[in-house]
Amino acid sequence: SMSRYQAALLCLGLFILLLYVGRPGPLEQTSWLWGGPNVTVLAGLTQGNAPIFYREVPPLHRGVEVVLLHGKAFNSHTWVQLGTLQLLSQRGYRAVALDLPGSPEHFLAPLGLHLFPGFGNSAPSKETSTAAGRAELLERVLQDLEVQKAVLVSPSLSGRYALPFLMRAHHQLRGFVPIAPTSTQDYTPEQFWTVKTPTLILYGELDHTLAQESLRQLRHLPNHSVVKLPNAGHACYLHKPQDFHLALLAFLDHLP
Repeated sequence: SMSRYQAALLCLGLFILLLYVGRPGPLEQTSWLWGGPNVTVLAGLTQGNAPIFYREVPPLHRGVEVVLLHGKAFNSHTWVQLGTLQLLSQRGYRAVALDLPGSPEHFLAPLGLHLFPGFGNSAPSKETSTAAGRAELLERVLQDLEVQKAVLVSPSLSGRYALPFLMRAHHQLRGFVPIAPTSTQDYTPEQFWTVKTPTLILYGELDHTLAQESLRQLRHLPNHSVVKLPNAGHACYLHKPQDFHLALLAFLDHLP
């Protein structure tokens, strides 16, 4: 009969196989994108009662500022692992990646709302319970970091922050890069039409749900372009980082 050790090995093998099969696309090497001298990634906390953790790479020369949010189960370190912060710095852009805060369970439980845990080093904040609160939090973080006229990169769940911020403070943005974000259904086509911010809509070809839902709404932005990354799933920047970086840089390099 099979020993407990053999059974454990079999279960582990099946688990790894399921992870591999369930992954929408292969990861690619990205070292070629930012080869050269080592780049220092700085880390810190913003000021105030609910400090936000961030990672930053100062540019080699002053340029457009790019603020990167993250999706569920990711954090600011994702953009370091992909080389995105380093690449942007070497291309002359100030790159800042934030750890979005979670929602405190004791605050949301009486309201019957789901807990959105933080996935990085930022403490939970009760501001995250409303769209207005999330927009104000993001606005305050940008002020604390002295970010002006930023390009905001918003994948997936971070749309809960980026979309309300876009609607109330789009005049503060130089550009917007939504990557199959959530919360687009909360706004009307007319509301999107009023936002003149240059926008790059990015999504993975294999993302048949959130990407398509958000695209139907985001296409009402009057100043947008669309890039579909082939053979990439919902987290298309992970599956096709090379294509993602090239599309992002092309958008940034041609901003007015």
